[in-house]
Amino acid sequence: MTVGDENEKYWYNFATGEVERGFESPAIDRAGPFDTEEEAANAPELLRERSRAWAEDDAREDGWGAGSRAAED
Repeated sequence: MTVGDENEKYWYNFATGEVERGFESPAIDRAGPFDTEEEAANAPELLRERSRAWAEDDAREDGWGAGSRAAED
């Protein structure tokens, strides 16, 4: 994806809560890119869901093999 392509995408601005098209605001304030305005508008919920899934994966990985270690002791 080139910069020109990303400039045609949608972004969610955390500072304003608005959807933007292209690079309207500093990168630190933006999430994206998204293909549609609707996807960008749903960014906060999408990011919460992904964060929850990553945390669950991390918890499973942290506990991976714990049962077998206890059996060895």
